[in-house]
Amino acid sequence: MIHPNGSDQELDGVGELSSPLEEQLPDEMTLLRTVIGALGEAVIITDPELDAPGPRIQYVNPAFTRLTGYAPHEVLGQTPRILQGPNTDRTFLDDLRATLTAGRSFRGEAINYRKDGTQYVVEWSITPVLEGDRVTHWVAVQRDVTELRRAEEQRRRLAAEVNHRVNNNLAALQSVAAQTAQKAETAAEFKDAFQERLRALARVHRLLARRYWAGISLGELAEAQVAPHLGGKVERLRASGPEVSLCPGAAVALGMALSELAANAADHGALSVSGGYVHLHWEIEAGTDGDRLILRWTEEGGPPVRPPSGRGFGSRLVERGLQQELRAEAWLLFEPSGLRCEISLPIDTLIGAER
Repeated sequence: MIHPNGSDQELDGVGELSSPLEEQLPDEMTLLRTVIGALGEAVIITDPELDAPGPRIQYVNPAFTRLTGYAPHEVLGQTPRILQGPNTDRTFLDDLRATLTAGRSFRGEAINYRKDGTQYVVEWSITPVLEGDRVTHWVAVQRDVTELRRAEEQRRRLAAEVNHRVNNNLAALQSVAAQTAQKAETAAEFKDAFQERLRALARVHRLLARRYWAGISLGELAEAQVAPHLGGKVERLRASGPEVSLCPGAAVALGMALSELAANAADHGALSVSGGYVHLHWEIEAGTDGDRLILRWTEEGGPPVRPPSGRGFGSRLVERGLQQELRAEAWLLFEPSGLRCEISLPIDTLIGAER
């Protein structure tokens, strides 16, 4: 509790100085005003009245003006309710009133509002000033903790996002392993194919990590996934299209599909011979149900292509996986001049897909 000396009505109840300083300083209240004025935290002193409309503000320091935008003359005589708004928690206010009615100090957090209407999270510390057993004033100290709480919420969201990504990646790895095992005839064949798919997934994750999982461009993704199969000759990939940003889920799904197309081209298609190359072009087309991204993969200069007798993991990932992940339509056309693949998907899945 703070005990007053009763020497000044404006700051009555701010507190007594210790006796050594009191003897040395001629004007205690001037010192107290200077100290309170220099504080970085907002200070409000009110009368003791708790019944409606509430305690009236008798003093605010400069930090209060910096925090709220209210000049002293705009709040003197008002109640602290001037700082409340639609998002101020009523439970907090009820707890505050009950504690103060009991004559006890209070500490808590609430959403307050500045003069311009913007809201902030404030930590309140309210102490009664006593004269005997009677409360003569309330001294409240406000500290803006908006950024602190925002940082804490960001850390919580990041932890949840990491957990979400880990679970989804484990599920993806399980699926890749199972699908790869179905087609592998030997352990060595499984190992090679599975490791290549793990590397493809890792490349996407590295790109996303550099962007703090905020999304990556389609062009950047295509280069990263096809480059390992170009034999160091980047000109063998001829990519073009407008700037398209992919959310993490869409980046993983399309990245794995592009990696499968590139691996197939390196093993059987245009990238398996020195003169072959790949055209990759994408564009945005308007449709009756919204804009769509159209992506076309065309191989040229490779050996003659014959349709396969069955569908392997790569074909199923492109034709079925993209449909499940991104509501895409995909076609693989095994033409004699080279493999062609066309993928059509709604633009909204590029910014809202989760994996």
